[in-house]
Amino acid sequence: MITLNRDIVHLDLDTFFVSVERLIRPELVGKPVIIGGTSDRGVVASCSYEARQFGVSSAMPMKMARILCRDAILIRGDMERYSEYSHTVTEIIAEKAPVYEKASIDEHYIDITGMDRFFGSQQWAHELRQTIIKNTGLPISLGLSINKTVSKIATGEAKPNGELQVPRNVVKPFLSPLSIRKIPGIGEKTYPLLRSMGVTTIETLSRIPVEMMERVMGKNGIMLWEKANGIDSTPVRPYSESKSVSTETTFDQDSIDIIRMKEILVKMVEKIAFELRDQQKLTSCVTVKIRYSNFDTHTLQQHVPYTAFDHQLIPVVKDLFDRLYQRRMLIRLIGVRFSSLISGNPQLNMFEDSTGMINLYQVLDRIRRKYGVKAVRRAVALKNVEAPVKTHCSASLIK
Repeated sequence: MITLNRDIVHLDLDTFFVSVERLIRPELVGKPVIIGGTSDRGVVASCSYEARQFGVSSAMPMKMARILCRDAILIRGDMERYSEYSHTVTEIIAEKAPVYEKASIDEHYIDITGMDRFFGSQQWAHELRQTIIKNTGLPISLGLSINKTVSKIATGEAKPNGELQVPRNVVKPFLSPLSIRKIPGIGEKTYPLLRSMGVTTIETLSRIPVEMMERVMGKNGIMLWEKANGIDSTPVRPYSESKSVSTETTFDQDSIDIIRMKEILVKMVEKIAFELRDQQKLTSCVTVKIRYSNFDTHTLQQHVPYTAFDHQLIPVVKDLFDRLYQRRMLIRLIGVRFSSLISGNPQLNMFEDSTGMINLYQVLDRIRRKYGVKAVRRAVALKNVEAPVKTHCSASLIK
């Protein structure tokens, strides 16, 4: 039974990377476009609808994509440019929305419950979408319904560049005929399992006893059953720039050993960047903190393209430290914070010609999950481990 009566908007930028490239190069409109590493060893990060018609999909090896769509135009991605457009869309939403959640680089949820008494929920959502299109030139699809699950599915049905409202009284008829693939959370492992049970449509899934779903799939089975029945109490979590992961080191003795401090900064980045990847988060803001021996504290931050990779964050942290440390005084504390976090796959950052770096991170992270964060480190982070300077680190995730 559907018990909650909310108005939730879901906004999704259509083929976001491709759409941004088409703003810069209008001649790409209507043509098959593939974005990613441009050699045969690369992977597909995004592709246009024209390329999808040939069977191309995200995360596919570029070599296979080129075989499937020989006329495709290949483009190496520009994460900095995509991040800028993402921030622009978020700023427009933040100016108008009462409560919004930035779910990923190209997705937002907005809770407009109660606004129908003043503006009309559908009209408000429509005008917001038109404002985004007018100010950015990007195509964006919109779903409006009673919860996050149904609104996200509605957005998928509205694509490309459309909008769809699913009122409370038609949620079940709307969901019933759709493929179970439409349900958020059903991935490459869950789908074959459900198919083996003879489940292909949302209606069939909704009719399975919830106790059976729990026996087969545990708590995840209950969650999928609820979604199939149009039930989702997950709130829209307000997006906040203060959301962050951080770590600090306080020295037992104030120090001016800059080389050693940079080695500690590398360790810090490794630690909290792993936390980001482990939680499937990306950061777009890096902050470095210094506290001098007289307790004066200074910070410096820099916005960066969304990422969760050490090798992209370490140079930024080192550069911020060099720019921040100007007084040549003894230092008592140093710290690093990654903020402006969103959900996202770190592979979005990889527009390289080889999957080697991605595979390397996956292997290293598996080792860290099994044996601890300190199980694998860069060589520079292992230097002077017996040095007399002792440190204390703390990490926090502010939700």
